[in-house]
Amino acid sequence: MTDPVAEPVTVYTFPQPTVNGPLHVGHLSGPYVAADIAARAARARGEHVVVTSGLDVHQNYVLTRAELEGVEVGVMMADFRAGMQETYQQARIGYDRFSDPLSDGYAPVIRDLVNHLVTSGAAPLREVTLYACADCDRTLHESYLSGLCGGCHSPAAGGACEVCGGFTQVDTMVDPVCGRCGGAPRPFQANVPVLRMEDYREALTSVWLRAQLPPAVRALIGRQLATGLPEIALAYPTNWGIEGDRALTGLRIGAYTEVALADLANIARAVDPVATDLPGYLAALGRVDSLWHFLGLDNAYWYAVYWQALWAACGMTELPLSGLVVNEFYTLDGAKFSTSRNHAIWANELLHKEDPSIVRLYLAWDRPDRYRSDFTWHSFQAFADRVKPLLADGADAPVTLDPALAAREVARGEAALRPVGFDPALAARSLIGLLEAGVRDTGHLLTALTGIGE
Repeated sequence: MTDPVAEPVTVYTFPQPTVNGPLHVGHLSGPYVAADIAARAARARGEHVVVTSGLDVHQNYVLTRAELEGVEVGVMMADFRAGMQETYQQARIGYDRFSDPLSDGYAPVIRDLVNHLVTSGAAPLREVTLYACADCDRTLHESYLSGLCGGCHSPAAGGACEVCGGFTQVDTMVDPVCGRCGGAPRPFQANVPVLRMEDYREALTSVWLRAQLPPAVRALIGRQLATGLPEIALAYPTNWGIEGDRALTGLRIGAYTEVALADLANIARAVDPVATDLPGYLAALGRVDSLWHFLGLDNAYWYAVYWQALWAACGMTELPLSGLVVNEFYTLDGAKFSTSRNHAIWANELLHKEDPSIVRLYLAWDRPDRYRSDFTWHSFQAFADRVKPLLADGADAPVTLDPALAAREVARGEAALRPVGFDPALAARSLIGLLEAGVRDTGHLLTALTGIGE
């Protein structure tokens, strides 16, 4: 019997959503449904596929929401986690391994990996200048930092600009202030582990040259190389996140570092369930034949730049990234989906009300892929009215398309679901055209796009 671990493995990931609110349609329209569509199509082609994701509970956006609403943060996180997992089930989004920061075994894995980076010298403890709010004394990062992106001058928080994807921290932003109270930045000295990403420029350049990356991500990388790869602290003196131990006692591990390392361990364990330490993780990742991250442009910096540097620092000599499938923003009636402003259509409500097959197919058809697209109820209802009869009784329609042309259209649609050139909007149009023409054999388009069947 063939050992499945030894077979070539295709890995697809989609981002760990932050548990500061329920998933909305903007989330589904991007990487979440897309990764599932691609995985179903890959399995139909006979590939050995594993899909991984998880949760992000340690960005301080989570604590901020709990404090502003006056709720217990643990209860809030558990509620949002349950809601997100229910949404995945409703939307027929599958995964093979799910990293859960609320489980008992999660934090020790992350602590061990960060401590390895410190003791190995890859991210040594150094005294650096950080910034705190002069008024409320919070360390300024993530939701505790607000200002304008230094690259495109769009409003941004700490981490990465949602518009251009650029890295944002106090000294790269224009007019930075505390995101909680508006106080001015106050510099202070702290002894923290620091990753000097310039040390990994050669490894990064190698993976960027061979990986499939969209133009917007290559432009982001070009801007970053022109200004120099930054040094990033792996842990901070702050009030939210996994508490450090040993040399990191008194610090909390940065959320982006945590998620990058969780991804490393999660993918490795999906490939080889008996991998339990860094050497095992690296060996398992060495068996990955193809690794694709599905994400929004706002996460491109982390997956294209920081993830790669951090994995190289962990000892990965050849980074396994095959490419990124990146979507632009999906807007709602012309404005960005916003959990904080309650400007959203919540995914679980839509999926309870509407047929998940039509929801998935519409979001593929209208995906904000190479440019931003806009959700409106009128367009969704018009689409549903058009497609519902096709899904219900399309097989009874008279065939009006020559079989040779039908075969070409099926091949075109199926090719659009490969990660290289991923275009589910094209695949959706192929499927709809075939169903309207009474074609009964649509290959794996129907299953991949709607989630119907296996």
